[in-house]
Amino acid sequence: MNKQTALKIILGMSIIGVLFSGYLSYTEIFQQTCVIGACSTKIFTLPSCVYGLVMYLIVAIVAAVGLKAKN
Repeated sequence: MNKQTALKIILGMSIIGVLFSGYLSYTEIFQQTCVIGACSTKIFTLPSCVYGLVMYLIVAIVAAVGLKAKN
């Protein structure tokens, strides 16, 4: 597997993660409901799914930048 293929797979998986954690974050913050049954723990007053959203966004950005690089 070459570098470009690996980055495309990572980018695709991180986009799926952004969508999933974004949905969970939206419903927990704005609708005050727990989609998956049990409410997540809060870390520094934010639901833990928000930190997952940020992490997936960072991974998606790094993968996209890696795909744009000419190597």
